[in-house]
Amino acid sequence: MTRPLLITDCDEVLLYMVSHFRDWLAEDEGVSFDMSRGDFSSAMRRTDSGAVLEQAEMWSLLNKFFDGQMDRQTPVDHAVEAIRAIGEHADVVVLTNLMDFRQDARRRQLAAHGIDVRVYTNQGPKGPALKAILDEYAPSRAVFIDDLAQHHGSVAEFAPDIGRLHLCAEPLLAPHIACAHAAGHAHARIDDWKTATPWLLDWLTKTDANPNLEGTAPS
Repeated sequence: MTRPLLITDCDEVLLYMVSHFRDWLAEDEGVSFDMSRGDFSSAMRRTDSGAVLEQAEMWSLLNKFFDGQMDRQTPVDHAVEAIRAIGEHADVVVLTNLMDFRQDARRRQLAAHGIDVRVYTNQGPKGPALKAILDEYAPSRAVFIDDLAQHHGSVAEFAPDIGRLHLCAEPLLAPHIACAHAAGHAHARIDDWKTATPWLLDWLTKTDANPNLEGTAPS
């Protein structure tokens, strides 16, 4: 029998990103970042004028961060230990929304922090990419983790039988994003690894087809 499989996002799940992105924008780019202003597209403004950045400039700065500033990123609290514990019972892979040419850089970045796993890159909704990973591994059980609700909706469409955990470990983002659990697209919302790890192990190691994990409260 094949092993269970954990498919997890990276930024704000395994590694902090937005807090380091915010600091870099302020230090080097003259841009302030504040998610309390609304969604991501309105969070970035010129520090001197308060002008909201155009979409093209916002994406340009995100790309510039990933091209030259990934070494700023640090592990989410308890994520490394959690992945090691889960890895004793299941295969673990990362599905991250980065351009494909950054795949090796992301793999090396994670390995340097003690998370040495396969990395799959993707652009857009994650459902089709996740379905391809499931077809490759044919796991006995599987769970998907992501910090963004839209990806849970996509995965629920393409792989409705797998577990889905909404986890956003970044306090700058967590209060301001849509909740996939509230929308019915994730089985739980848990924003810290100490609480999430038993939930994940329960789902991945249970022998019955449908573990009774519905309705787990958000943290």
